[in-house]
Amino acid sequence: MNQHFTAVAGTADQTRGQPDASQDVVRLVDLKRRFGATAALDGVSLTVRKGEILGIIGRSGAGKSTLIRCLNGLERPDSGEVFIEGREISRLGERDLQPLRRRIGMIFQHFNLLSAKTVEDNVALPLKIEGRPKGERLARAAELLDLVGLSEKARAYPASLSGGQKQRVGIARALAARPALLLSDEATSALDPETTRSILALLKDINRQLGLTILLITHEMEVVRSIADRVAVIDAGRIVEQGPVWSVFADPRSDVTRSLLRAIRPQLPAELASRLAPGAGAETILRVDIAGDAARGPLLSDLATAVPGAFRLVHGGIDHIQQQPVGTLFLSVPGSDASHLGDIITFLKTRQARVEVLGHVAGSV
Repeated sequence: MNQHFTAVAGTADQTRGQPDASQDVVRLVDLKRRFGATAALDGVSLTVRKGEILGIIGRSGAGKSTLIRCLNGLERPDSGEVFIEGREISRLGERDLQPLRRRIGMIFQHFNLLSAKTVEDNVALPLKIEGRPKGERLARAAELLDLVGLSEKARAYPASLSGGQKQRVGIARALAARPALLLSDEATSALDPETTRSILALLKDINRQLGLTILLITHEMEVVRSIADRVAVIDAGRIVEQGPVWSVFADPRSDVTRSLLRAIRPQLPAELASRLAPGAGAETILRVDIAGDAARGPLLSDLATAVPGAFRLVHGGIDHIQQQPVGTLFLSVPGSDASHLGDIITFLKTRQARVEVLGHVAGSV
């Protein structure tokens, strides 16, 4: 059985505080929605603050699609409240919802462009629906196509565009009516990695330039890592964890968060993991997670000075998320001296590291 020795940095809890309600663009209160015996949403409460990017991540079937449909008024919750810019929308009729929906821009996984219309006409479509004059519509479309880097494609048709260009058109269209909130529903899932990076960089740039609030629905932790300020993890219709991205990545508290992070956080190499066993062995393998100020210093050289005796770094490193260092290190401690192992763990705990004994290996690592 694995042993766990934990010392969590205080910064994680301190940065996961309560938001200022006056800055909320979205506020969900105890949202519930069932489909037969299935609870798609089971008491979801969260906020999206003005000017921030919030990532909502979860596996397929976790409740993400139902959540986004409640946000834009396409789905009505069974109970709970949905506030957009301070106004509760879940019980409004269709006529009252229409002007509120114009405050919400939407970009989709499969772009949803009208193939028979030019790029500029696709971008201007929300303004045409509003009844804006043609000159105003085209001027706004030109402004937005310049913003997304597609001015030269104004008269082109969607069929002639690449996937990344289509998504840029979708982003421009979502911004046409100057929304307060941009919803991104798996907007990069159909794109290759390079194009995904360019689209995420564009969204981050738009967030900075316009101060636009963005809510990202995704199943990819890399998307959250790239641009989100905060992350909320949804599982079986419930928010199981939320906080600043760097803090959640550094100290994941739920099993589903840890599972989603495996793809992008360092893991023990498979060859070494296959040799782990409980009980005694020639070497003990430790996992050390550290973040924030504690990860900025010379941790391993300080350990070597403070605790005489052997240990080795066998895998891992330091990443930077939201300008905060977040590290995972795998250490091998040779021998069967429990006192030496205990001294190493005690020292690491004093540096606000989270330490886990993964197991033991019979031979050298």
